[in-house]
Amino acid sequence: MIMQSFDEFAGALQAAIDTQPLPGREAQLRMAPLDRVDHLQPPPTDPPPRDAAVLALFFPDAAQGSRLLLTVRPTGMNQHAGQVALPGGRRERGETLQETALRETHEEVLIPPDDIQVFGALTPLYVIPSRFQVQPFVGIMRREADLSARSDEVAHLFGVPAGDLTAPERRCKHTRRVGKRERQVPHFDFENHVVWGATAMMLSELAALIEAHQTPA
Repeated sequence: MIMQSFDEFAGALQAAIDTQPLPGREAQLRMAPLDRVDHLQPPPTDPPPRDAAVLALFFPDAAQGSRLLLTVRPTGMNQHAGQVALPGGRRERGETLQETALRETHEEVLIPPDDIQVFGALTPLYVIPSRFQVQPFVGIMRREADLSARSDEVAHLFGVPAGDLTAPERRCKHTRRVGKRERQVPHFDFENHVVWGATAMMLSELAALIEAHQTPA
């Protein structure tokens, strides 16, 4: 999706989201840290997984380029300390999953829901270690993000150029203990931030969606 302006990018992204089917599980698995068979199992039903939602939010930078907002979690957190993530969290009683994504984005990075236009949803992802069924949403806001505005749940914010999602050089591997053994884990390298695990899997589907609808320069 090679675009000259944020508005052009946003229009093409909306068209891509509206085009079915989504890239789905196959695209997610390209960045999976566990064995393929682990991710192909259905979520457990007894007890059922907990519901969560996240938001892949694009915004224009000062030059009207398109950037994806990512958060870095504080190192002192009990879970996912120091990891890069999309804004989001656990669904509260009575909420739709889209409402969860918007509420959590507001709470974490102080962006009001009224500033966000949600284009649609990607494929849900069951996160094996935490037992969350996560629904990713994709949206935009039409103003530059204030990367200094954040809650105590976020240590740092940064915006990734949209083109980096599909750039082959941004995909790497590193050795990490996952489960009971050392594995070669795929990750995205964004501004020297290692993005792996569930976030990388969701971004992999988003990248595949963008790549499938690229417009020649």
